[in-house]
Amino acid sequence: MRRLGIILLNFTLFISFNAYSAHHGGANSHRKAVLVTGSSSGLGLKMTQELSKNGFFVYAGVLHKDEMKAMNAMDNVTAVQFDVRNQQEVDAAVKFVNDQGRGLYGLINNAGVAVFGPLLELPVEQLQYQLDVNVFGPFRVTQAFAPMIIESKGRIATTGSIAGILSSSMYGAYSMSKHAIEAYTDALSSEMTRFGVSVHVIEPGNYASNIGNAANKLMSDTHYWTDDSQYKKERDGLVVRLTQVEKGPDPIDVAMAALDIMQSDMPKNRYMVTATVGQADATVRRQISKLLELNDGQVHQFDRARLIEMLDEEIAKGSKNNAAAK
Repeated sequence: MRRLGIILLNFTLFISFNAYSAHHGGANSHRKAVLVTGSSSGLGLKMTQELSKNGFFVYAGVLHKDEMKAMNAMDNVTAVQFDVRNQQEVDAAVKFVNDQGRGLYGLINNAGVAVFGPLLELPVEQLQYQLDVNVFGPFRVTQAFAPMIIESKGRIATTGSIAGILSSSMYGAYSMSKHAIEAYTDALSSEMTRFGVSVHVIEPGNYASNIGNAANKLMSDTHYWTDDSQYKKERDGLVVRLTQVEKGPDPIDVAMAALDIMQSDMPKNRYMVTATVGQADATVRRQISKLLELNDGQVHQFDRARLIEMLDEEIAKGSKNNAAAK
């Protein structure tokens, strides 16, 4: 009887251990690990859900401790709390991930904020905050986790925006940060090639997220955009539009771009993802407009025939890469 009790106890412990391991990924140690910052809501949450359901183990980077429980409740997900603005917390996150023994195949720099307002009136502290999260954040996190990514010959992606191509009134600070991500991605990509690491940028249009509400809260809490502003009318209209962001299209296409980056044999450098043809049209047309502005009047100005020839060459190059990917 005593022997039977021991057998039953051991069996129970075995089942409990395997249930725990399956939930937290211990029984699936073959899964490649990906860290997603800003994973508790919006685009980051959708990325975490899709990656964890499609063969990856996700370290879900969250800012607040009370966000960890929900992330830890997901299969193949472990929450990691840190602020991308704080180097000590970033370093502690590296130690935590490294101590898990899984290595790290992928990094998705998704944590971001939006600061809106007229550049002539915007307090420098707000611009610093914008850049600290959206630019220096990916810079810190990528530097810190780079040795692990290099060891696995993995992949790095950063969430940019079509605002990294477009720019408009009242969006200057946010657009500056996303333009910086475009340059950062290009430079980092060329530097990481020697290590067998690929670098990518995801450029979403307008999708459902909490970034609009957070931007409104920042304005309300800090009062940086005052009633005596020369741009009060623009502010009042923007506040209303920002409340609608959370009601936007589901960001599943953005998450699928992240998934493709991590699992495709030949992922693209850039993933522009928009919910409407209008956003796609405006973004591509702006690039064409910039090209023409760049060419206009320069000493070696190219004529229409040469520009079309260049375009055809790039299309052929892209078609060749797409064929190789298939």
